[in-house]
Amino acid sequence: MKTSVPAVAVWGKTAPSHSITAVMITDDQHTIVTGSQEGQICLWDLSTDLRISSKEILFGHTASVTCLAKARE
Repeated sequence: MKTSVPAVAVWGKTAPSHSITAVMITDDQHTIVTGSQEGQICLWDLSTDLRISSKEILFGHTASVTCLAKARE
């Protein structure tokens, strides 16, 4: 069973470092996926008026995410 948990990030006046090293957009052009030097993968909603909002953040990599690719079903 596949479940997802929305991510919420809370910080003070400055955001934590998050150096994007890879970017991919899904075929339906509704989701942007970014990989970071810190090892996270972030999913972002892209609206039809080109507004971007956070969707999910995936933790677990111990090294930089330098490449993203779509998987086949």
